[in-house]
Amino acid sequence: MKKTVAVGLSGGVDSAVCALLLLKKGFNVIAVTMSIWDEKGPYKPLKKGCYGPIESKRIEDAEKVASILNIKHFVIDLKNEFKDLVLDYFIDEYNSGRTPNPCIVCNYKIKFSSLIEKLQKNGIDFDFFATGHYVRIFFDEKNKRYVLKRAIDTTKDQSYFLYRLTQKQLGQLLFPLGDYTKEEVKRIAIESGLNDFVKKPESQDFGRFDFQYMENKYGCGNIIDIYGKILGMHKGINQYTIGQRKGLNLKGMKKPHYVIKIDPIKNEITVGTKENLMGSELVAYDTNWIIPFEEIANKQIYGQIRYKSRAGYCVIHPLSYDFYKVTFTTPQEAITPGQSIVFYDNDILLGGGIIK
Repeated sequence: MKKTVAVGLSGGVDSAVCALLLLKKGFNVIAVTMSIWDEKGPYKPLKKGCYGPIESKRIEDAEKVASILNIKHFVIDLKNEFKDLVLDYFIDEYNSGRTPNPCIVCNYKIKFSSLIEKLQKNGIDFDFFATGHYVRIFFDEKNKRYVLKRAIDTTKDQSYFLYRLTQKQLGQLLFPLGDYTKEEVKRIAIESGLNDFVKKPESQDFGRFDFQYMENKYGCGNIIDIYGKILGMHKGINQYTIGQRKGLNLKGMKKPHYVIKIDPIKNEITVGTKENLMGSELVAYDTNWIIPFEEIANKQIYGQIRYKSRAGYCVIHPLSYDFYKVTFTTPQEAITPGQSIVFYDNDILLGGGIIK
């Protein structure tokens, strides 16, 4: 019997080609699209992104793709789940002086958890779930476990966002685009009558929200330098992140200054020069290991502190339960609490955690 794959269809070229490739491999393919935008909700986006009123156009485009490929298409309402698990988390983190990465939470709690569960509750049967993520997945026969690797196209690799996936989740997933470059995906789309979707702009990730809709728990406070000297006033710590330069309104500074620390207890922001942004150590917690930590302890591996940053050599030392000290051989710029650090052994994703 043909295996059935449910494909997360966003209306973009990547998910469209993902579905196409699976059809060519002989799978029975159905398409599913999440509905997460709540126009009556309290959170309003500041710019276009995956969350916002543009969702109706995204669903319309997904329906067009499904029609072209002649596959069934389902729209799944996940507004409440998205608010509870992603939006509230996002707001709470910013109000606590941290910089969250909601895309990571959305992937493992919404796309690869709530969405799949709701499909099953609605009686939509399938054997695998697939998305257009650029990442490779393998089953390690020797160790009897699934392994994630960076995509062939390193400029599009999205493995960073998937480090929290469990073995149970990985066992149900397919990522057909991991072995293709973006240009190859575009060519396949054009050759298959999906050229209208190639022209679409790249989908935007989760954007920052208009902060007038965020409760400012602390109010205004001092901006100080590394010696404690007051340089100015900030508008609320939830409007700043480590490495930020814009919006500080500091006058008379000989060098550019950046946010290097956010203290929610004192309601203070510390600023410094580019040199002050550099750091060689951090503490990670709330970790998830795809490869057991015991197998990589005391090894020199790579750590990546944000999606677009270059991974650097590092060594991990356990401190206490689920807390790890990470030491880099080369200083990293703007290590940011609330962001994720993801570990690699060359192109193999080992795991990751939240920067404390």
